[in-house]
Amino acid sequence: MASTLPAVLEGELSALLGDGWRADDDARAAHAGDGSRRVALPLGVATPADREQLATLVRACRRHRVPLVARGSATSSTGAALAGDAIAVSFARMDRIVEIRADDRVAIVEPGVINGALQRALAAHGLFWPPDPASADDCTVGGNLACNAGGPHAVKYGATRDNVLGLTAVTGSGEIVRVGSATSKDATGYDLTHLIVGSEGTLALIVEATLKLAPLPAARASLRALYADAAAAAAAVARIMAQPVAPSMLEFMDAACIRLAREVGGADIAEAGALLMIEADGDVDTLPFAVAALERAARGDGLLALDTAPDPAAGERLWAARRSLSHAQRAIAPAKLNEDVVVPVSRIPALVAGIEALSREFDIPIIAFGHAGNGNLHANILYDPDDAGQRARAHAALPRLFALTLSLGGTLSGEHGIGVAKRAFMAQAFDAPTLAAMRAVKAALDPDGILNPGKVLPAA
Repeated sequence: MASTLPAVLEGELSALLGDGWRADDDARAAHAGDGSRRVALPLGVATPADREQLATLVRACRRHRVPLVARGSATSSTGAALAGDAIAVSFARMDRIVEIRADDRVAIVEPGVINGALQRALAAHGLFWPPDPASADDCTVGGNLACNAGGPHAVKYGATRDNVLGLTAVTGSGEIVRVGSATSKDATGYDLTHLIVGSEGTLALIVEATLKLAPLPAARASLRALYADAAAAAAAVARIMAQPVAPSMLEFMDAACIRLAREVGGADIAEAGALLMIEADGDVDTLPFAVAALERAARGDGLLALDTAPDPAAGERLWAARRSLSHAQRAIAPAKLNEDVVVPVSRIPALVAGIEALSREFDIPIIAFGHAGNGNLHANILYDPDDAGQRARAHAALPRLFALTLSLGGTLSGEHGIGVAKRAFMAQAFDAPTLAAMRAVKAALDPDGILNPGKVLPAA
């Protein structure tokens, strides 16, 4: 692969894209980082206006063996959007909501659409798109698709992969492919739609998506349950998920999280070993019955307190504790390794206990919170990057966290993806034949390996 931009290619791209092609220092610097706080300077920045321009761009780069890396809003916490020694492909100009078909409950959008902007447009039709990552006001739908983003609503409505019906994408050969359909059932051929979703731009570059929508619920209600320890909270999670009423959110906070939320974030939470934030949604008439069912399931051994929020204002006060965590972490340490590991729900106590043991062993704060109903916890390893000892201990704790997760039957990521941050650990998560199958898929769709190289799959 080229480490410098061939002059011939630069001329081709300038002619193709006009002011949508920039290779000046300012543009390259503006597209050098992402949410992982890593920095890698791209060779240039291409901003195509439509799929035909993008396909032509890919074919030109393939001829010159110059890699491309798709970028939305670069909120990735894994380095998936870094374009060092590659062309950064910005989808800022491909940001149209093409169509909202309310009767079919689908929306057709381009990848540069901001998640939050889409939600506001859908609300006018009484609809929403369930994926709701914390960065919804910044992240793009294309980025959500690339990383299979989730968020709190995934426990009831599923992650991104569960809420997309079809795609149009450009492969590494520069071919435009259309996969899936606008129907909710489709047993026609290979399911390439859900293969491309979550592939982090390594298989194809998405240019249009047909999204599955859901009706906005008429009402919501919240519960907050405090428990003596993580085992009691995990047992409650199992009970909640076993009964017929699906919570619309089910969030977990460990003891360290509770202390941070209270002492640093000012949240009104009593001391406890663990906390569950539970939400139900539905229509006004049936919601009280759903809340009662969730409350019954939340009760059990180890329950210390259970607060209900019968109205939106009270629910907002309950959820303020969860939102205070980001601020609280910044007050404790300026940097963090934010991992989104997943284990079976029954193994949450073992995961939390293991995280607490790692925190003691490495003498560094590690807090756990997240999407309990999916077994998806965010383990945040907090450290000061200017303290060499803390930095070394934080990075030494990371492989131990992944080893712990895999030993519990879990997986490396529930919604952030792999990028460069977790690439080296893929060989621990999958055996050699499985990785070979993944590489074969990559070679079929990207024969010259020009799409986001060095991400996801470990070196062979």
